[in-house]
Formats: sequence, C-alpha cells, structure tokens
Amino acid sequence: MPADMHKSSDQKQIRRALLSVTDKSGLVAFAQTLASHGVELVSTGGTARALRDAGLAVKDISELTGFPEMLDGRVKTLHPRVHGGLLYIRGKADHEAAVAEHGILPIDMVVVNLYAFEKTAAQPGVAFGHLIENIDIGGPSMVRSAAKNFEDVAIVTKAGDYTALAEELAANKGSLSRATRWRLAKQAFATTAAYDTAIANALDEIAEAPAPESAATKNTEALPSTLRINLPQAMSLRYGENPHQRAALYGDGSGLGVANARQLQGKELSYNNIVDLDACWALAEEFPQTAVAIIKHTNPCGAATGATVLEAYEKALAADPISAFGGVIGINREVDAKAAAVIAKLFVEAIAAPSFTPEALSIFAAKKNLRLVEVHSTPAQPVLKQVSGGLLLQDADTGHITESDLKIVTQRPPTREEMASLLFAWRICKHVKSNAIVYAKDGQTIGVGAGQMSRVDAARFGAMKAVLPLDGCVAASDAFFPFPDGLETVVNAGATAVIQPGGSVKDPDVIAAADRLGVAMVFTGIRHFRH
Repeated sequence: MPADMHKSSDQKQIRRALLSVTDKSGLVAFAQTLASHGVELVSTGGTARALRDAGLAVKDISELTGFPEMLDGRVKTLHPRVHGGLLYIRGKADHEAAVAEHGILPIDMVVVNLYAFEKTAAQPGVAFGHLIENIDIGGPSMVRSAAKNFEDVAIVTKAGDYTALAEELAANKGSLSRATRWRLAKQAFATTAAYDTAIANALDEIAEAPAPESAATKNTEALPSTLRINLPQAMSLRYGENPHQRAALYGDGSGLGVANARQLQGKELSYNNIVDLDACWALAEEFPQTAVAIIKHTNPCGAATGATVLEAYEKALAADPISAFGGVIGINREVDAKAAAVIAKLFVEAIAAPSFTPEALSIFAAKKNLRLVEVHSTPAQPVLKQVSGGLLLQDADTGHITESDLKIVTQRPPTREEMASLLFAWRICKHVKSNAIVYAKDGQTIGVGAGQMSRVDAARFGAMKAVLPLDGCVAASDAFFPFPDGLETVVNAGATAVIQPGGSVKDPDVIAAADRLGVAMVFTGIRHFRH
C-alpha cells in the first residue's frame, strides 16, 4: 500500500513523548499528565533538567539515539532513531520491518516550541553570530516530521494547547483523536512557516554578512527582495465592505495597533468599522497634544486639538456635526467621564482610544451597540496595496514638518496665529484622500474637501461643507496648485494663509496671485498624496 494511503485510526494511544521546549510555561504540569497515563518521557538539555527537578522520570535523547548530544547542542535530535520513530507508518509491513531491524522505537507525541528567533532579531545591536545561532534546526525538523505523520503522531507546538490535550487524554484513557491530531498538524506547519518567514525576512535585511561578533546591522535603504507575509486570522468578520463579500482580520500578534485592539463593549466589529478605526486612530496619533478625529468613510469630517478630550471633541464635532452622525472617533488620550457624557449624546459606530476611565465606561455602557476599542501605538509600518497580479509596497508616510522646514514665498509672512493653524492643517491634510483641501483655524478643521478629481473642486467642496465661519482661516493643499485658480478659490472662501508643497512650473504665477491677493503662502517641499 502506498505511504500516503495507509489506513488511519481515529484514536491513537500516546506511549512515548519527546519534549524539547524553549518556553517552559505549563510544561511540568503537562508532562505530569502524560506520565500519569504511563507515557515514557524523552527529553533534551534544559527541558530534561526542568522535568527531573519536578521529580519526573526522563530518558535523555542520547539514550534513545545511542549517540551523544554534540556541537554545543546543534546535533541532538537530528538522528534516524528520532525521525524514524516519528515518520514510520504504524502497521505498514515494510516500515515495521525497517524499524525493527534498526532498533527504532515509536514516538507518539512531540512537544516542541522553537528558539525565540524573532525576539533575538529584534534586539538592538544583536551580534550577527548570536542571531545565526538562534536559528533552530532540530526543532522545525521534528515538527515537520511529526506533523507529516499526523495519522500516527501528535505534534504539540503551543503551550496554550496543554490544558485541552490533558482533558482529552483523561477522557480517552491516554489517546488522542484523529481530528485533534489533524488540528495540531495544521497548526504545526503554520508554526514552521511563520518561523522560516521570520528568519528569511530578518536575514533579507542584512545586505552583507558581518563578522560573527559584529552587530547584525539592517539595510534600511532597501525594501525586501521578496515579500513574505504570514499572519494568523485574528477575527472572522460577518462580511466585507458589502454583505456579499467575505472578510476576515489578520493580526501580527504584537498587541499593538488597531488589528490587535481590545474591544471593551459593543457589537461585533465590521470590516468598515476596522478600516475607519485605523484611519481615525492614525490621524489622532499625528498630534503630540490632545486630539480627536471624527472619521466618515476614512476621511475626517472633523478634527481638533484641545486642552482636554472634551474640548477637542466639541471642536471636532462643531466642524461638521451632520457628517459626524454614524461616524467613528479616534482619541489619543484616555477618555474621561466629562468627555464620555457629551460623546454619548451622538450616535457613533465606534471609538478608539488608549484607555477609558471606569466612569467613562459606565456612561458608555448604556449604549449597548457602541463599540469601544482600546488601542496601543505601533511603530510606523510599510503600506501594502493589492493590485491585479500582485502587491504594491511602500514606506509609511511619516513625513513631518516644523516651522523651520517651511519656505515663505510671499511678500507677507504668516502671522504667529496663522503659522500655528497652517501646521495643524498640514497634519490633517495628510489623512484626507486626494485631491485634498483642508480649511482650519486655531487647532480646528473648518471645512474638508476630499477625493475630488479637480483641486479647484476640492477647494470649493471644502468651503461648501463648512458650517463654521471661514473668514480668517488657513488652507492646506496636499499637492501643489498647478494654476492660480485653486489658490484664488481658497482665498475667495476666506483663507488668509496657505500651505502647499510647491514644485509646479506655475509656482511663480501662483506666488504672484498670492501677493496680489495679500495672503501669506508657505511651501513644504513635500506632498501628501493619499489614494
């Protein structure tokens, strides 16, 4: 019978287990469970010591293989008596004959987790030799062998599975079901895939192999030569942007960012909720001071800074209270009771913040469907966009400017108040879909023109959306004005100062128009397209 066609059995008795783990949490209790079912324990190095210290009888791997551990532990489980014991098909005549001839004993369970390579790679200034030494070889080999032969062998790669496995062993007199072995095998292959991806990605960042004692310096100038993505599903979603589309959320497990946010209350998050939460959180995070962003369909309908969360929220809401209805709110400070009492008056889908006071949670609890998520900051990450046949990858748009970076190009410089408003408007403009025009004043958006095909239309639309007075405001444009008409539109709407990247062949004409109209204008030298 071919090796891939042998007869399977639902229940498999566990008689011998090989344990070799880096993470020893829960290990002793699980090993005690195995021993209570008469399982012989075979182990290596530090794992064997931990088990013996707990009073368990353990056979060293060298006793099983008849060969000593060697090369500083690099070679201990890489042996035919280990992999033969894992891979041979029970009940298959030629396999049974081969293992009998060579004195190979069956291994029915492997409990393995791998060297913490990712933690090592993340250490600043880690020595190249230390990084390489933390590439596990024997562990992944055993995991793959056991997982391939799941019909006869159980492979345990996560300490979180110990309790459920102990319960199943107790219920089934020391055996595990085929369904469990299959689940463990799939999980095992996912573990080795993620592990190899982490290694390949880390080594890909090192252009030239340095001396072992030298730091494994990353090449920050180049993007990956191969894009490898391996993320587990964090949440199955009811549907995508529309009910006829399937959707799921995948997270990196870091505990940071919107994908790893902790939902405190409310209905299940939808695909659109998560997209909007990411947009509002990113905008709120732009500001060192207290800030609130109200997002509708990924564009800000209102954003503001303030001395308190309540002040920032009230300013953001005042910018466009109609569009704010049914929106999503991002807040970069803990939400207190005063703010919660006012925010709770508006119908919103979700709120993202780093924390909520107990009093705020109590107030929001009355709105059962309101989703509250606790988010923690994540470092800037590359941006992926799928196109037919592939993916686009780019650096995160982390471009920031200060007053000293600006070039004043008009006869009249901005006043101190205008300059503060210009810098505020520029931060907001970065988060508005192109073509984008933002009107703002005193740390508050006044009007937002988003996603228009014409920059003049964006200027007109932003002014049309304004419910607060535009007189004396400033305007920000995410890209240069190709002609004076866009500038003239924002000035006619009430703007007295303008911030834009510059760089158009028509810059002299636009500057001349600004001088003719008596407004101040500054160039940033960078643009913020957002598609």
